[in-house]
Amino acid sequence: MRPRWFFRSPVFSALAALAVAAAFAACSGSAPTATGSSPTPTPTPTPGDPTPTDPIPTPPPPGTLALSGFANGAVVAGQVDLSASAPDGAARLEFQIDGATVATDTAPPFTATWDSFSVANGAHTLGLRATDAAGTATSSGPIQVSVSNHIRNVLVIVFENHDWSTIQGNASARYINKTLLAEGAHADNYQNVPGLHPSLPNYIWMEAGSNLGVTDDAEPSVHRLSAPHLTAQLKAAGITWKSYQEDIPGTGCPLTYVNQYGPKHNPTIYFTDVNGGVNPSSAECEAHVRPYAELAGDLETRTVPAYAFITPNLCNDMHDCSVATGDAWLAREVPKILASQAYKQGGAIFIAFDESAGSDAPIGFIVLSPLAKKGYSNTIYYTHSSMLRSVQEIFGVGPLLGDAANAANVSDLFRSFP
Repeated sequence: MRPRWFFRSPVFSALAALAVAAAFAACSGSAPTATGSSPTPTPTPTPGDPTPTDPIPTPPPPGTLALSGFANGAVVAGQVDLSASAPDGAARLEFQIDGATVATDTAPPFTATWDSFSVANGAHTLGLRATDAAGTATSSGPIQVSVSNHIRNVLVIVFENHDWSTIQGNASARYINKTLLAEGAHADNYQNVPGLHPSLPNYIWMEAGSNLGVTDDAEPSVHRLSAPHLTAQLKAAGITWKSYQEDIPGTGCPLTYVNQYGPKHNPTIYFTDVNGGVNPSSAECEAHVRPYAELAGDLETRTVPAYAFITPNLCNDMHDCSVATGDAWLAREVPKILASQAYKQGGAIFIAFDESAGSDAPIGFIVLSPLAKKGYSNTIYYTHSSMLRSVQEIFGVGPLLGDAANAANVSDLFRSFP
């Protein structure tokens, strides 16, 4: 597996930086200077690819010829929305990539869409050329961007207990059917592991590639797991992760039911390296298992982790309430993710269901990403092992866990993977 771009822990990054500085000092005879770690995680590039950055753009003054929403050093992926301001009298505006015109607009607001797959990954220049009615042309200053058609962030959202046949085409799931399936890619033959019920064994499988002997929905005090698992691999590699759970208070480790939160839908807290030996005061657990309400702020401040596991509460995940309730939750919450830089710069949302209604039947799996095949579907046989394997390959961690070693990844749903 190849390492990809992702947000590493600030501590991990700082230690790596000091190690490099020390090695440099040993060669040059100078002493390294400790400057402290960055307050936000820094991504690690694949060799040969541009170093991703996340600058915040400054809006151009009205009436100037300038691109909007971009700053030098921005990272872009997939279909890129372009917009620009122009002086009064501009009759034609050309959007240019490396000096070549890729789109033209003749009236404000000047907008276009550019498919970044038309160029190689790496550094490129965006620019504008405006022409007035008299034919006088002016050009904007260049903006340097890095094209990175690699997945950098993964957000998994899990719903409950529905066969795909009860979701696809269901008028109560209008947002899923009319918006998500049109904008993303989906699998028509993604199934829970054969015969694996109830919920908890399936959630454990998503984390470990096995149910690890769990066959019921008991709380972590009953199932004290210590086997290798995904978030332990991510932590060892310095890759940030969080589990965002709706309805938890955010104080302590949520090992028992509270409000409409169920621990059986939160697999990481069953592992003793996360829960501190089933300790409700575990600092490790509290740092990584957070209230879902915090996700919006993390997206806005660009501090969302590389891997996020998201569980709606027992009503919004369709467990205790209707398909329409879950669909409405998605319609409210998914646009917040789609508007974020974490999504636009190589993010992927995996929307899955934990299990079928009782038989071994296809369950839903939808991918949203700038890198996904828009409106595409396939009939490849997938299970939760496929999602797990895909996440491991995206972040370059291993060895492959349990049945993930035997599963197909979901790369067919993407234009570029990982």
